[in-house]
Amino acid sequence: MTDPPCLETLADLRIEIDRIDAALHRLLMERGEIIHRLIEAKARQGGGSAFRPGREADMMRALVSRHQGLLPLDTVEGIWRIIISTFTFVQSNYSVHADITGGDAAMRDCCRFHFGFTVPYVPHPSAARVIEAVAKSGGDLGVVRVDTPAGPWWRGLAGPGAPKIIARLPFVERPDHPAGMPVFIIAHPLAEAAVHDVVLYDVEIPDYGGRRTLPTHMESGLEILDRFKAGSTLCLMIAAEAGTGLDEWRETLIRSGAAEPQVTEIGSHAARFDASGIQKVAAQ
Repeated sequence: MTDPPCLETLADLRIEIDRIDAALHRLLMERGEIIHRLIEAKARQGGGSAFRPGREADMMRALVSRHQGLLPLDTVEGIWRIIISTFTFVQSNYSVHADITGGDAAMRDCCRFHFGFTVPYVPHPSAARVIEAVAKSGGDLGVVRVDTPAGPWWRGLAGPGAPKIIARLPFVERPDHPAGMPVFIIAHPLAEAAVHDVVLYDVEIPDYGGRRTLPTHMESGLEILDRFKAGSTLCLMIAAEAGTGLDEWRETLIRSGAAEPQVTEIGSHAARFDASGIQKVAAQ
């Protein structure tokens, strides 16, 4: 027979919590030292973008997949989003320019969840002003709602050298997400760090007047995110999953009597990660 374990006291448990808190703080400071070395290594190798959407997506997938226990996933995701965004800010200071045409409160909550409070938040009255601010900056980000009603705002991303969409947030999708408003993240084009799981296009169809309607069938992997009619010209924003082209849909469109559409890539992002199934398993 072995003696029963001693019952833990509140004082014992608080000592354990203090030990873990101190260890977490030490690890964060150690991460900061590594970021300092990373900055020096980048300088020696000729620089490089501080934004790495692919690496960030991999980190968040791993985080959600291994998470378990009492701590809510919302809290864990929020902590890691702040860690990633803040250490990116330490590498290269940047601001977040946000389109608040749909309201400042929801957009501010979204940006604070994903970027924390260290990164400056700059509100703008339109998506066009956000794109303009990003274009004039040395490396800032823009945030625009996916369903913004402000006309074909995405056309500002189509010009040569114009900013591009580099991410869609929230990346981790689940019911009742505390920052669940879908937004696009806009930045200067990423030469080597862009993720092309989903590619976004500006599609302009001239002389699309009268009673003509779009073909109802979209190829698998294609989605019309938004549309806007300006006179006889129809502007579309289309998302295409990796490996999916617009060729067949374009041919169907032309056969319906439309003019040759003008297609311009305006960005890309990582495929979103659905965590609803993981949450259900954790709750059982």
